[in-house]
Amino acid sequence: MKIVIFTHPNFLASQSMPRFASMIIEGMKERGHEVSVWTACPFFYNFPVHQRFKKWLGYLDQFIVFPIQIKLRIKQLPADTLFVFTDQALGPWVPSVSLRPHVIHVHDFMALRSALGEYPQNKTGWMGKQYQAMIRRGFAYGKSFISVSQKTQNDLERFLPPEQATLEVVYNGLNFPFRAMPQAESVALFPDRRIEELTAGFLMHIGGNQWYKNRVGVLELYEAYAKHVKKPLPLWMVGAPPTKEMNEIVLRIGSVGTVIFLSELSNDQVCAAYSLASLFIFPSLAEGFGWPIAEAMACGCLVITTGEAPMTEVGGEAAFYIANESGEKPLEWENRSVKVIEQVLALTQDEKQGRREKGFTQAAKFDAEQTLKQYEHIYQRVIEGGEK
Repeated sequence: MKIVIFTHPNFLASQSMPRFASMIIEGMKERGHEVSVWTACPFFYNFPVHQRFKKWLGYLDQFIVFPIQIKLRIKQLPADTLFVFTDQALGPWVPSVSLRPHVIHVHDFMALRSALGEYPQNKTGWMGKQYQAMIRRGFAYGKSFISVSQKTQNDLERFLPPEQATLEVVYNGLNFPFRAMPQAESVALFPDRRIEELTAGFLMHIGGNQWYKNRVGVLELYEAYAKHVKKPLPLWMVGAPPTKEMNEIVLRIGSVGTVIFLSELSNDQVCAAYSLASLFIFPSLAEGFGWPIAEAMACGCLVITTGEAPMTEVGGEAAFYIANESGEKPLEWENRSVKVIEQVLALTQDEKQGRREKGFTQAAKFDAEQTLKQYEHIYQRVIEGGEK
């Protein structure tokens, strides 16, 4: 196959999307397909101006220069070229290839739903609403979509004309070989921390500071847990540096508990942290998929997460579930969730091992090679005429 893959510009501050795009690009190349990558290049963006103007110059590169380049390039490609959009947020460019074979990968609709006022926790300004409307108008021209979860596909159906497109679900594949690392190997990856601290157990969360990751909720839950037990385990907050609000909660926790923020860990260190952790806590308010749930389970870590799709799709029968914080009063949510934390930590070793085994089985469903194999099959079918 000759495949053209649309990706987000590398001058945008995104992390997960470049990893996802790289998985497809490298995976299709390894399978012998001819792959080209199309994205907006930083021409105006590179002008020497104040940082606050960079975003607007980036818009010129994306919405003026890049569309012209697309029109010129398409004319040179054979009719059986497949165009793959690695994210539905690349929707503004879908109309350019809507009459050619194409596939759109769909991750989540949190930004679009926020723009529609469906997430009061995340207000969207006028410009953001216009941008999301433009994205929606664009991907609505699509004919073939692959969603990362059933929840995402259900949302997608709301934003498409009825019976216009072929919709399929292919779960994400883990883009790193997460595994249960031996304790000694894991400890060696944190030379700056005391061995006793690493081996005594801790609670863990991983994620950025996006509203839906609910890191403030994690800290408030930990505060309730630390005040409720005599010897609370420490909490490792892996990911972005803390915000001012998070630091204020940590100060409020004080000596009752211990919160450690760890940023810029390597994949190996993240794998080691999962392997050492007593419990992974992931009370997201919303997700498109929920990578960390599968990552933690693959490392043999017990998981507590939100009892709603898609978290339940990823966690299956292996995870433990708590309510969505946004659906309960804060104090009630904290008290109910602390009870679940205590119950999980109090399990016998045999009970914990049994749940870990379920986790290994569940995580095996998210195999990158199997995911790529399904993508390739769908791509080929679209080129051949779209018949299932």
